[in-house]
Amino acid sequence: MKNTFQIVLFNPQIPPNTGNILRLCSHTGSKLHIIKPIGFNLDEKSLRRAGLDYYHNVDLKVYECLDQFIKNNTYDNLFLITKFGKKRYDKIKYKRNDFFMFGSEINGLTEEVYKKLKKSDKIYIPMIPGNRSINLANAVSICIYEAWKQINFSTI
Repeated sequence: MKNTFQIVLFNPQIPPNTGNILRLCSHTGSKLHIIKPIGFNLDEKSLRRAGLDYYHNVDLKVYECLDQFIKNNTYDNLFLITKFGKKRYDKIKYKRNDFFMFGSEINGLTEEVYKKLKKSDKIYIPMIPGNRSINLANAVSICIYEAWKQINFSTI
């Protein structure tokens, strides 16, 4: 099966979030990219529990750093998901194989990411003012399901 979308986690810190995203990738046909450093071992028990038996269904690639990710991928669209975004996530026209980059649960995306990927659109998910952030796994789900809906939930 061809990948529907490319989910990129930059410096993830909480194993159950990554496990839930792994599971989401299995259900939506998305590829998962993880950029180190990460705050846990990829074989950690809590990651396996959240990912259950979906781990083998997912195309997973781990990178040592942001530069390695950039060097090894080509894309037409890479969206940076951030509360500092200028465009709302549901106002974008997505296409198959678009990349969605999410920052760590603690620090979000860094200045290095913004600088090196400055041509990428920054998009946001609306929330009530005064709140800090949406759970990482939930944010990924919101964006990927909107994008998948736009391609009519196609998996081919």
